Amino acid sequence: MAEISISNKDWERVKIKLQRKYNNLTDEQLQYTEGQEDSLISKIMSLVNRDRGYVVFTLKKALVNIDNNRL
Repeated sequence: MAEISISNKDWERVKIKLQRKYNNLTDEQLQYTEGQEDSLISKIMSLVNRDRGYVVFTLKKALVNIDNNRL
């Protein structure tokens, strides 16, 4: 089970933050369906070549400050 929960609405903002941090990521690579957090985390892990802990930390950080543009 995923350590986080991301709504489709929040994902749009989180995706923008990820694309700013990793400018090589495309919208197609970051497709997400609500409830599929585990597959999203795995996909991001391979795209940015980081471990699960880092990816989960980054996503949680983005969600905590959802209105802030920084990641």
